[in-house]
Amino acid sequence: MLNQFSRTQLLLGEKAMEDLKNKRVAIFGIGGVGGYVCEALVRTGVGHFDLVDDDQVCLTNINRQIIATRKTVGKDKVQVMKERMLEINPDADITIHKCFFLPENAADFDFKSYDYVVDAVDTVTAKIEIIMRCKAEDVPVISCMGAGNKLDPSRFKVADIYKTTMCPLAKVMRREMKKKVLNTLR
Repeated sequence: MLNQFSRTQLLLGEKAMEDLKNKRVAIFGIGGVGGYVCEALVRTGVGHFDLVDDDQVCLTNINRQIIATRKTVGKDKVQVMKERMLEINPDADITIHKCFFLPENAADFDFKSYDYVVDAVDTVTAKIEIIMRCKAEDVPVISCMGAGNKLDPSRFKVADIYKTTMCPLAKVMRREMKKKVLNTLR
């Protein structure tokens, strides 16, 4: 029987699709990067999500954020993203956290319940805390660095943070991670 994931299942196989359906992914930051991550994951068949952001859609987001339209300006990003994701997969289990993630509220999140974490926030202290919590619980994490004002997507690379160059945010992150004795982020 055909469904919205039939093409993906042809590519990945039935077992992989069942695995994806049972995975829980937390996305911290539902903006220019996090929004596209949510879109890709829900379209791939991931079944459980935690979306974390305290921001509202604003007019200046329209040029780069998938959830930003004139109709969504002024609305909470996590709510708009949840609605969009449920339009794609009504069976998705989506928990929204309308908050600004910081070390002070990190205990409110059960990191060990996540199969994967996406850090798409802009604040260094939040990024470090997310990484530390993931490392403590042995949860895979991808931490997104600065891609703003970059025009050549072919130069984008996924690498350990200690092997990055040309990114001011990554430079600050390396310095702060060394202070916390975090020697790798892959």
